[in-house]
Amino acid sequence: MTQALDQKDIQLLNLLQDNCKLSLRELAQQVKLPITTTHTRIKRLERMGYIKEYKAVLNAKKLGFDVTAFILVSFSYDKGKLSQRNIARKIASFPEVQEVHIITGDWDIILKVKVRDVDELAKFVVDKLRNIEGVDKTLTCVVLDTAKESINLPVHKLFQMF
Repeated sequence: MTQALDQKDIQLLNLLQDNCKLSLRELAQQVKLPITTTHTRIKRLERMGYIKEYKAVLNAKKLGFDVTAFILVSFSYDKGKLSQRNIARKIASFPEVQEVHIITGDWDIILKVKVRDVDELAKFVVDKLRNIEGVDKTLTCVVLDTAKESINLPVHKLFQMF
């Protein structure tokens, strides 16, 4: 049986998603728990799947990935011979692709890509994406400016449960 999260667990999750480089000592001080208890809680949160992984978030622009685009994909159902999930997995295998989601509405799949320039985006759409069996049509939206881009979840709202 899965143990429920308490306020200290939620504090740890919030701190770690903001900065996973905080030392165990710093985390323990901020949640006002002993270091060993803090370590045990973090390991439990990892085992329970609340913490999937630890990563560095890279600056795409600084690395030369100047173009972000969202691409809507229409799927060809071809009498059940093709699987939308398999097409999504195939799209997800391309290194340019950061996200792939099967969605509702007039389109079937949406993806987020980051590339160096518009030429690279064109090559991706024309030479890779549109050559996948089952991809019927695409609509590409190039990002002009980004007001917010985050992977953080609003775990602070979980405090309301306590």
